[in-house]
Amino acid sequence: MYRNLEDCLVDLEKNGHLVRIREEVDPYLEMAAIHLKAYEANGPALLFENVKGSKFRAASNLFGTIERSKFIFRDTWRAVENVIALRNDPMKALKNPFKHIGSGLAAWKALPAKQSNSQPVSTHEIQISDLPFIQSWPMDGGAFVTLPQVYSEDPDKPGIMNSNLGMYRVQLSGNDYELNKEIGLHYQIHRGIGIHQDKANKRGEPLKVSCFIGGPPAHTLSAVMPLPEGMSELTFAGMLAGRRFQYSYIDGYCISNDADFVITGEIHAGDTKPEGPFGDHLGYYSLTHPFPVMKVKKVYAKPNAIFPFTVVGRPPQEDTSFGALIHELTGDAIVKEIPGVKEVHAVDAAGVHPLLFAIGSERYTPYQQVKQPTELLTIANRILGTGQLSLAKYLFITAEDKQPLDTHREEEFLTYILERLDLHRDIHFQTNTTIDTLDYSGTGLNSGSKVVIAAYGDKCRDLCTDVPEALKDLRSYTAPRLVMPGIVAIQGPSFTSHEQVAREMNELSDAIRERGGLPTCPMIVLCDDSAFLSANLNNFLWATFTRSNPSHDIHGVNSYYENKHWACDNMIIDARMKPHHAPPLIPDPTVEKNIERLFAKGASLEGVL
Repeated sequence: MYRNLEDCLVDLEKNGHLVRIREEVDPYLEMAAIHLKAYEANGPALLFENVKGSKFRAASNLFGTIERSKFIFRDTWRAVENVIALRNDPMKALKNPFKHIGSGLAAWKALPAKQSNSQPVSTHEIQISDLPFIQSWPMDGGAFVTLPQVYSEDPDKPGIMNSNLGMYRVQLSGNDYELNKEIGLHYQIHRGIGIHQDKANKRGEPLKVSCFIGGPPAHTLSAVMPLPEGMSELTFAGMLAGRRFQYSYIDGYCISNDADFVITGEIHAGDTKPEGPFGDHLGYYSLTHPFPVMKVKKVYAKPNAIFPFTVVGRPPQEDTSFGALIHELTGDAIVKEIPGVKEVHAVDAAGVHPLLFAIGSERYTPYQQVKQPTELLTIANRILGTGQLSLAKYLFITAEDKQPLDTHREEEFLTYILERLDLHRDIHFQTNTTIDTLDYSGTGLNSGSKVVIAAYGDKCRDLCTDVPEALKDLRSYTAPRLVMPGIVAIQGPSFTSHEQVAREMNELSDAIRERGGLPTCPMIVLCDDSAFLSANLNNFLWATFTRSNPSHDIHGVNSYYENKHWACDNMIIDARMKPHHAPPLIPDPTVEKNIERLFAKGASLEGVL
């Protein structure tokens, strides 16, 4: 049970899970580049002891592997799993109350503990400019806090049990922010803090906010946990830490007594400033947009405070491990929430939100000889209307019939669907709807479309395992390459406009039809670089589903509408980069060269790669 972040780091070091970096390292790009190398190598947690421009140390890659994460929480993991399972299925307690009495006691003992004074974090007041100003990517708008715990309370029902603790990125510098007086908070109105802000606006009051940084690792994880209804993030933090969340109030602001740093301040109605760009988890920059400004009141640091950070980018990254950890803890909560769902997998390689694979049930018409998606369509709508899953653009869904399926075996799962996909019946669009704020493939911020590809029944085709002749030597469309059975990538001219693409797709459809069609190739991906897209499955999943908006970028060979339903013989997904897309994240080659010194013989990270 760790009292603070340093306790955890000492424990990790004793057990061979942490390396100290003695050399001075620049927080501008270098620290992030080092972190990325260590994560990619499945390396240790890192403690930066000499951060250029700051007296504070910094730590990263704590959660870089699921094994290290479970090691950190080894003493409390089982108790937390039991409590969450009980919240997800209360009937367990009724069926066997004595077996589960310990789970109830664990939750009760984890309730936040108020103290009369805040120690030790409030003993030392600093400024924003004293913090390590870590910038991860060259085009980022400034320095960001990437592992904050942003705390707010319900203005109508103040108090810690009606609070929200969320991980919303915090911009410390750059753009139009007045240094030491203003910081930016990136969140949407539907998040917990956004609901609190809306209530404060209606009351004509500013919203008081506290940003906790550091503290026991359990506090960091609690800020991203999708918890069962009625469970407080701070109670969860206490359970996972094995120690009640210690807090007090200063000037009306909640202070986490165990945090390494606390920033307090206010958000006023309508007060926004440009926030971003920021290299994000889709593998592209989220661009500059107006987001709430927090007027800084005070900044505190405990003695010898340590600044935790992570780096996000094209997956997999450390937040991938976060996701795996959360899935292990929460189990199949979505299965219990939506009847008929057996499995839902947000595909990490595609940036999580753009692409979902799901297994449902088909029980509506067991007496019918012809099998087709019926209940699956009902389940699909439920999935796309549930929490964070509503941000998805693509949902591939099927039901088990004669063989077990696993959505995490991605190529096998897609193969199963493509073998059964009726392209005249099984593609269902939702247009002019919401998508992820960070996804720039749509028609505007938060705006785009969705498609459900629901296939079920007997196998109706064998999939090509080589590039079909009909896709070779096409005018303007070159370098066809097999991605996986049934999917071929072809390279096209640079994207110009959707109007031009409509004409190009008609020409491509005509050319394929004249060559006799493509019965074994249900999906064609039009891209800028077919060698890259076909090099491995992760490249295909990332480029295809982050660079396309279903309503605008799905085309078809011999496509037509029947009673407003779109159909085709072969689906073409235009995954080329478009002018409105955000730029991809590209490391700075000079920085990459500079950090080699730290991995050289005799340096702190010798042997890590």
